[in-house]
Order: sequence, then C-alpha cells, then structure tokens
Amino acid sequence: MSTHRDRIRQALGGKVQFVQGDDACAYGAILAGCTFFGGYPITPATEVAERMAEILPLLGGCYIQMEDEIASMGAIIGASWTGAKVMTATSGPGFSLMQENLGYAIMTETPCVIVNVQRSGPSTGQPTLGAYGDMMQARWGTHGDHEIIMLCPSAVQEALELTITAFNLAERYRTPVLLFIDGELGHMRERLVIPEDDEFELVERTRAESPAGYQPFAASESLVPPFAPFGAGYRTYVTGLTHNEQGLPRTSSALIHDQLVRRLAAKITTHSDDIVRYEELYADDCEVAIVAYGITARTSRDAVEAALRRGIKAGLLRLITIWPFPEEVVDRWAARVQAILVPEMNLGQIVHPIREAAAGRCQISLLAKIGGDLHTTAELLEALEELPCQPR
Repeated sequence: MSTHRDRIRQALGGKVQFVQGDDACAYGAILAGCTFFGGYPITPATEVAERMAEILPLLGGCYIQMEDEIASMGAIIGASWTGAKVMTATSGPGFSLMQENLGYAIMTETPCVIVNVQRSGPSTGQPTLGAYGDMMQARWGTHGDHEIIMLCPSAVQEALELTITAFNLAERYRTPVLLFIDGELGHMRERLVIPEDDEFELVERTRAESPAGYQPFAASESLVPPFAPFGAGYRTYVTGLTHNEQGLPRTSSALIHDQLVRRLAAKITTHSDDIVRYEELYADDCEVAIVAYGITARTSRDAVEAALRRGIKAGLLRLITIWPFPEEVVDRWAARVQAILVPEMNLGQIVHPIREAAAGRCQISLLAKIGGDLHTTAELLEALEELPCQPR
C-alpha cells in the first residue's frame, strides 16, 4: 500500500465492518497511532488484546503479554517514556491491580490509555456479564489527591472514536486516560465505519526543544511540561516521589509538594472545556429528565421518546466524559427540570455527584440494576411516569 494509513486500513480489514466493541477499541488505538500494547487476558476484555496482537506486528508495533495487570501498567509506562503511544485493556479485577501504577503514571505525567471492559463484581463476580461498578474506582482507586480523565461510549462506532479521543487527551495533557465500556458493549456487534484521515484529529505530545537547560517537569502556561523521550540525549530523572522541576525527589518540602500536585490537578480542571463531552436530547422544554451514560443511555433514549409520545415532557442528558465530572452541565439541567432519573448498572455511583451538582433543586431518583441484565425501555418509562411533573 502507498501510505501508512493505507496499511492500517488493510490490516483492519476494510472501511466498513461488523465488529464487537472490543475490536472497535483496538481499531481506534491503531488509528490513533498506538505502537505498544502491554496486557493480560481477562474476560470480557480479552478481544482487545487479541486484536492488538494480530494487528500491531503487521504495522511495526509491539504487543507483549505480561504476567499480570500490575506488570502490564508498568510495561506501558516504560514504553511511553520512549515516546510511544501506548495502551492496555482489562476488566474490573485487573483494573484494581493497576491502581498503584496508575497513580505513578499520574505523578510522572506519563501519557497512556487504559480500557476497562467492566464486568459484574465484587471479586471475580460474573465474568461474562456487563456492569458499571468501577465508576468510582476510576476516580478514587489510586491514592492521594489527583484528577483523572474518563470517557464512556455507548455504541461500537463511538468506542472507536472515543479511543482516538482518549489518545489525543493523553498526549495533550501528559496523563493517563481511561476508556470505560462494559461486557455487553464490548461483545456487541454493530456496523463500524473506519474514518478517513481528515475525519479525525491526531495529537502528538509537545517535545522539548533542546537538552540545554532542560527541566523535565517545568511547565508552561498550559501547565503541561514538554516531553523528552528516553534515549534522545536529555537528562531526565523520573520518580513517583514528590519532585521538583528537575525531577529530583524533594519529599520533605510542603511547598514543592503543594505546587506539584496542584499543577497536576489544574492541568486537567482548567482545560475542562476541551475535555468534557456530553449529549443533550429534547432539552428545550423538558420537565423531567434521564441522566445516563454507557450502554444504559441507549434504552434511556428509547424511554424518553416513548414518554414524549405519552405527553410527558422528558429529556435526556448523556454523559460521555464522566471524569472530570461535568458539574456545570448537570447544574444547568437541575435548574430546568423537576426531577432527574439516574439509571445505573450498579447500586448507585454516578448518582452521588449528580445529587451534589443538583444541590437540592430537583428530585434525584436512582434506578439501580445489577446482576448482568440491562435496563429495559419499559422499566425506564415506568420510572419516568412516577417522577413528579407538575407545572411550576
């Protein structure tokens, strides 16, 4: 083939396919420029690794199966510091094992993408069934003060597109980015269109300009320091300890720790306009609403449209970026409606920041469902009909 992109499309098998969500994540990674995958097989995420193992060697990339998920995170962190775009994929138990190295990646400002194809837990739980039980672990699983970026698609096509977005955000802000789907979406087959080159953006991390006077963790106004890969002639000391702009440990300084951790948080929170994504449907005159994410948002849309046909003024807010949490968006919806229904495939996780953002201005009702079954349109419609909906 004449170009690298042509080789990619040939390796992916053509422009239009009928594939699983797991495959879509792998294809998105390849299109984003991923050249290294380190992982360990686990249901229902194994197909991501299988597809990367199949395709990466054809394109000159590297796939490596590690001994566990702890080592998988270590491998992608090391590969990222050579300048590679990197990814791993896992499910709940493996994601739990990744938490220490996830914190290390945050502290060392290491770009990487972690796909979590969630399954029912705790522990080994229901390995083949979907859930969204890791939503709070994504935010708070690693210790210490930190911010995290997490995206949550609701369709196979969107899984590909948001994987590309995840790589772009990881490179732009030098941070780990999480992409969360579930076992149902991961194993669901839908039509997938491989986008053309001009249909998506590719972001590369900002490189350091010269080894002279280089300080690896000195940031500009963007709060993101330029990057110098190992082996490029720069002296770079990388540690998970509290460090100064030279990268040297300074664990006894409250001032240096404060400045470092506040910058790591601010480089994400101050760029929330670039990071936060959401979808609003039937929002203009709604009186009740569903706030949903992931695969649950699909039946939520059907339920809202059924409610509209019955004369209920319902709307849908679909959260795509979960972390950082789109508090201002939820705040705006809470001021507009009388009640919000939050369907979750867990016993209630994202409902808590929704309640905080609503600040008591409207009723928040949780519709929790666990055990591997999806919310049905009928269940959601019945719950919508029970919400208060009186003229103000």
